[in-house]
Amino acid sequence: MSFRTAISGLNAATADLSVTANNIANTSTNGFKGSRVQFAELFAVSATGTSNTQSGNGVRVADVAQQFTQGNIDFTDNSLDMAISGEGFFVLSDAGAQVYSRAGAFQVDRDGYVVNSRNQRLQAFPPTAQGGFNTGALQDLRLVTGESPPTATGSVEVVLNLPSNASQPTVAPFDPTDPDTYTHSTSMTVYDSLGSAHTATLYFNKEAAANTWTQRLYVDGNAVGTPQNLAYSSAGALQTPAGGRITFPAYTPATGAAPMTLTYDFGDTTQYGQTFTVNSIVQDGYTTGRLIGIDTDNAGVVQARFTNGRSLALGQVALAQFANPNGLQQLGDTNWSETFSSGQGLRGSAGSAGLGMIQSGALEASNVDITEQLVAMITAQRNFQANAQMIQTNDAITQTVINIR
Repeated sequence: MSFRTAISGLNAATADLSVTANNIANTSTNGFKGSRVQFAELFAVSATGTSNTQSGNGVRVADVAQQFTQGNIDFTDNSLDMAISGEGFFVLSDAGAQVYSRAGAFQVDRDGYVVNSRNQRLQAFPPTAQGGFNTGALQDLRLVTGESPPTATGSVEVVLNLPSNASQPTVAPFDPTDPDTYTHSTSMTVYDSLGSAHTATLYFNKEAAANTWTQRLYVDGNAVGTPQNLAYSSAGALQTPAGGRITFPAYTPATGAAPMTLTYDFGDTTQYGQTFTVNSIVQDGYTTGRLIGIDTDNAGVVQARFTNGRSLALGQVALAQFANPNGLQQLGDTNWSETFSSGQGLRGSAGSAGLGMIQSGALEASNVDITEQLVAMITAQRNFQANAQMIQTNDAITQTVINIR
């Protein structure tokens, strides 16, 4: 019986060494979670119970438990690298089957999908038309590889000050090429439906009536609509037009684009006793743009940046958490799959419902403590030697018994 007890100790020590060796081998594996062997005593129990003088029957491996503690976060130069700080797993699609991982080393394949080294596609919540994300659905995260389409200018918000002490032009009639025929002017760039840029110029003429101005709009040197009146109160606030908005007739550019209908908002313009000052001009059009970068915030929202200044939300990285992470099935390559023991994966966005935050441009290192593992290796080695010595002792006793005559 003592032979079997010692052999069980050898097997247990061998299992301990095997797990320790695997932990040490994966010290540099991103997203790796170390394991720990848990042992249980072997004890024979009969139907009538056990004797007070009965000894145990050895040891067995009860479980190899994974340790889902946080690994260190190391920063990288790849904006697609992601690390989870806190609870949760990345959700990946492996040919349609969902797997989970803590390793966030991602790249882009030839079709624009965000994948890991095994070509498993990162899953994300798709954006909605309202600007949010549909957390009830998952899709493969795919980067935009084409150009950002243009948007024609529709509205322009103008914030400026017209000097109350300005004089009327000395020369008439109005001529946009002659500065003596108008009081002040300012220009801006607007875009048509094809993304072509056009120069829109506003001309302002001080009128004889107090606090009254005439405003004209020209696009590419062509008059758009008729002159419009701007009237201010004695406090310098705009009174006419009511609401401050003027919509000009459609202008058809020579580029073949759709007619442009421009609405100017003069509601924040003033007439004070200062110089002519343009504080801001904001228009809502864009030309075409090329992809220049990808940004991911702490909530996992992936934004594409374009040369035209626009940003486009491509999706929100989905995370999953489990009631019993130790019940997950290890698949290798720092992947896990859901099991009955782990419970169903609960998906959500980073920072919600107990899920951790996402750090872009970083990777989570292995959570293995090399010093701790070396100590565990020495301990397992000593256990193996002690059990081997027990077998030798039992063998010597057996030989002594056999040699008795």
